[in-house]
Formats: sequence, C-alpha cells, structure tokens
Amino acid sequence: MKHLEIKNLRFTYDQQTDVVKNVSFHVEKGSYTSIIGHNGSGKSTIAKLIIGLLEKSDGEIIIDGIALGEDTVNQIRGKVGIVFQNPDNQFIGSTVRDDIAFGLENHQVPQKDMDDIITHFAREVGMSDYLENEPTRLSGGQKQRVAIAGVLAMKPDILILDEATSMLDPKGKEEVNALVDEIHREHNMTIISITHDIEEVVKSDYVFVMNEGEFVMQGKPQDVLLHANTLIDIDLDVPFTVKMALALKKHGINIEEPMNMKRMVEQLCQLRLSK
Repeated sequence: MKHLEIKNLRFTYDQQTDVVKNVSFHVEKGSYTSIIGHNGSGKSTIAKLIIGLLEKSDGEIIIDGIALGEDTVNQIRGKVGIVFQNPDNQFIGSTVRDDIAFGLENHQVPQKDMDDIITHFAREVGMSDYLENEPTRLSGGQKQRVAIAGVLAMKPDILILDEATSMLDPKGKEEVNALVDEIHREHNMTIISITHDIEEVVKSDYVFVMNEGEFVMQGKPQDVLLHANTLIDIDLDVPFTVKMALALKKHGINIEEPMNMKRMVEQLCQLRLSK
C-alpha cells in the first residue's frame, strides 16, 4: 500500500537553479526507505517539500491519498514527523519534559492526558531519568532521543530523519540508529531516512540514490551497494564489508550476504577448513 507518493516533483531555487528535478517515487506503508546522496544533492530539500516547509515548483506530494496544498498542509503535517540534523535547533523548553510537551500544547492536548503521554514516550526512547534536565546539558545522542520523543508524542504515521545522526559521535549514532530500528520494528512505522552515510542504508527495505537533484539509482540495499564505482563517482563511499566482498570476488571467492560481517567471516572460515 502506497503511504507516500511523489509525482514529477520539482523545486527551483531563485527561479533559476533546479535543486530537485522531476523526481517521482513512492514509499510503502510500514517500510524503511533511505534516500542517500552527497551534501547538496537535493535529498534534504525533498524532506522539507514533503512537510510543506518549502513550496514545490511543480509536481504532486500525496500522503494517504491527500495531496499537499495550502488547504491540506496542516493535515499533512499531522501525519508526518521530522527529526532534523541539529537537535539544538529543535529545543524549545527549559527541560526535557517541557520540550516533549511543546507539540502537545500546540495541538491543545488536555493537561490531564499530557503527563502520561510525556512519561510514555520518554520511557520509549530511554530518557525517563532525564525529564527534569536541561536539554542543552545532554549528550548529542540523548538530545536526538528527546527530539524523537517529541515527534513520536504527536503520533505521526511517517517519521522522517533528515541527517539525524550526522552531527553525532559513533556512540551517539549507534544509539539513535538502534532506537529508530526498534521504533520501526515494534510500531511498523513508515521510516524515511535522509542521509549521506552509506553505512546507515544497510537496514533499509529500499534505497534511492540521489545526485544533482535526481535519482541515479534505486533498489534493495544489497543490489545498490554493490555498484561501488558508481557510488564513489558521486562522492559516496561503500561499506567496508562490500569493499571486502568485491575484492574477494576478483580472486574467485563469492560471498553471500556481502553486507553481513559475521556471515562473511563464517564463510571464509568454512572455505579455509574445506581446503
């Protein structure tokens, strides 16, 4: 079932430069989709167009059969939550509790219901012990957890992550990615991850590769990531395991599941034992 559908989407900056060029795609309900590309490729612009932060120059954006327009933008925003690159830019309240409450207050959720909602989503993202803390004193990973809790509290149908881990250290990235995986798995939520980090797309159901405002490749991660030369040509890297598998293939050793390090080691050990 199509949850999001984009038809011939175009966005022109200053009526001169096409940032997004006639892009069409759809996202299935409950799927995990990644859009990858180097900085300036147009991928974050698509995220802003979907939630109406930017006005499209042409094309259609349809969510649950509702076309985005002036009359429907608030309805669309009620269906889509977005977590941005810099969590500091999303903080409003003086405490974690206040920050999670902000969106609920804007939606006029009764005070008697608000505390239970805040407690529930703080627990869901592992931040129950920090509700009275100042957001600015948290680590990067903790800040993004709070940002995600604030978005989840609004109960969106689609969660967009716009470079949500790009400013985090490796530990913070691992924490946030594990949290998003858990949310996707437990709630069957539609996830759209906008990223330039090729390592993050492995867990996706489907990947779109973007360059200079248009899609240059798409498919399942295991298919897309094997096109190493094409990815490198557009300033993207490939995971170490894929590089290793391609190098082994040149020597006549074919590895199943080339993105799975554990499986790769097992197969290499079996090959050695068989000799």
